[in-house]
Amino acid sequence: MSRPIFKVDSFTDRAFAGNPAGVCLLDAARSEAWMQSVAAEMNVAETAFLVPRGEVFDLRWFTPTVEVDLCGHATLASAHVLWEEKILAPDVPAQFSTRSGMLTAVQERGSIVLDFPAEPPEETAAPVDLAKAIGAPLAYCGRNRMDYLVEVADEATVRGVHPAPSALLPYPCRGVIVTARAANGEFDFVSRFFAPAAGVDEDPVTGSAHCALGPYWAGKLGRSSLTGYQASARGGIVKVRVEGDRVRLIGKAVTVLRGTLVV
Repeated sequence: MSRPIFKVDSFTDRAFAGNPAGVCLLDAARSEAWMQSVAAEMNVAETAFLVPRGEVFDLRWFTPTVEVDLCGHATLASAHVLWEEKILAPDVPAQFSTRSGMLTAVQERGSIVLDFPAEPPEETAAPVDLAKAIGAPLAYCGRNRMDYLVEVADEATVRGVHPAPSALLPYPCRGVIVTARAANGEFDFVSRFFAPAAGVDEDPVTGSAHCALGPYWAGKLGRSSLTGYQASARGGIVKVRVEGDRVRLIGKAVTVLRGTLVV
């Protein structure tokens, strides 16, 4: 079997920035073990696997070590590939059936808009030693079905934390989102995301984390339209619109590699 496979930088308008994702276009479902092996071979935060089913695509996401329930940047990359390769017409929405329900993407003024579930955190007591693991005092600690979200003092603190992956492994979650109010008016908030339990020590730009960050900062700032900057080494911009129990994640993508998977 040979199938087209792509590498796409998401939540950026230039190559070698944002978050790289693999996108593999399949003509039929393959085994989880096979997809996990391909994801390990691609060795990026997530690789997306798409299988057409009428007007909908079955979509699954794998890190190099595990399957995940929700992934924004690889969904953005998938929609980008479907339009760029002319599998879908530019005005046709991309529809994905996933472990987190039906997700859609449309093109809007040169960007891609993802319709995702809101995943607001609920305030909770911080687990023992989480502040020590992060390396900074916590102004807030919350939890949703996937991650912990912690607010720290300021943007400089977000940029300066360097948690050891082993220090975060004991916590029963996919990962930890660290966030603060942005230091200038270009962005509303900044964040970083650490997910060693999923095989990703630090994710460059995490769309699904903004399903929590959007509702959290919308509540604090009193606005439903926000712009976040994920302050990883590669960096990326995620615009967010909070609409009830849904979140619109808005970004761009750039294809950096087209190839053929021959096994």
